[in-house]
Amino acid sequence: MVLTAPFRRAASALVTAALVMTAAAGCSDEPDPAPDAGLIGVTTMRGAFLQAAEIGPTWSAPQQSSDPQQLPSFCGGTDAAPQVPPGAEVVSSSFADEGSKGAQTLHQTALVYPDEDAAKAGQALLQAVADKCQASVSVPATVTADRNEPAYTETVEVRKLDEGGWSGFVIVRHKLYEAAHPGTADTAVAVLNSRNVVLVDTYALYRLDNASASPGFENDWQRLLGTVVQRVG
Repeated sequence: MVLTAPFRRAASALVTAALVMTAAAGCSDEPDPAPDAGLIGVTTMRGAFLQAAEIGPTWSAPQQSSDPQQLPSFCGGTDAAPQVPPGAEVVSSSFADEGSKGAQTLHQTALVYPDEDAAKAGQALLQAVADKCQASVSVPATVTADRNEPAYTETVEVRKLDEGGWSGFVIVRHKLYEAAHPGTADTAVAVLNSRNVVLVDTYALYRLDNASASPGFENDWQRLLGTVVQRVG
């Protein structure tokens, strides 16, 4: 089925927006100082992140990077994405898999704090953002110089989450586009804390010319997240 031009541009813009969140934070030639006993270091988190080849043969890294202090959107719709809570060293990595019928993106961000109390405070600030998300939003069609997205309705659910000794919450969003431009966008933003680190792991699945939900979405984001936290322990 041939994709309509507005939706093709919208999907491309969504993927570009998701990928531009990546940053080279924490990537320098200088060795990281040894973390205190029991704390998690920047090198450990960087090494725990999934790489493109581990996710799948069609995944690749983006060409653009942006402000490392900018996190992916929590509430969806037209809400602004939250800033990184202060005091953390940021490590991030992003990948995408784009095709003619849709795309997938994975954005991994570790906020490495100097101690456990600072990490818990940072997670609490992000929890406060999630708590303000509306359960459902309707957004009219958007046409600008760099964006052409059909109208859609997006539902948002915030759940408690525990994974491999890490605890926090996940925001699960389901976006359904208008009937004239059928498509969906499912997003899971997991925010988990262990010791001095807050992990923000965002997986999104975009489907074009298909108004049905993806049956594998829940398993996919949990599997990707679970692999990272298991590597850190």
